[in-house]
Amino acid sequence: MKALKVDHIGIAVSNLDEAVKVYTEVLGLELAGTEVVEEQKVRVAFLPVGDTEVELLESTSPDGPIAKFIEKNGEGIQHIAFKVENIEEAIQAMKDKGLKMIDESPRYGAGGAKIAFMHPKSTGRVLIELSERNE
Repeated sequence: MKALKVDHIGIAVSNLDEAVKVYTEVLGLELAGTEVVEEQKVRVAFLPVGDTEVELLESTSPDGPIAKFIEKNGEGIQHIAFKVENIEEAIQAMKDKGLKMIDESPRYGAGGAKIAFMHPKSTGRVLIELSERNE
């Protein structure tokens, strides 16, 4: 398994609309769209930067993972995602190397991606997402 590129950087925010203003009005990025991912209790804004993206993540529920992250850590970088060619093979390769996975099989992610998270205890306290997109 080889990471092909940084797919996106996920940033947890309390107010998606206000955060989007900062990235568009201050940094000059363009909003490519938003999406609600019900199963992850999150609303996502996509802001492309070159061949990667910034994903702003707002919880849609007080018990969602982003709400819990903000409660514990405050707003900020929540995860970094690497694009992989084959998510199933990538998950197995991580397990073969002894790394703990949060997701033993792929799940649906924003933008139609198949994703799986590696456990931060295996990655130096960094939440890493593996992402396969059909682009």
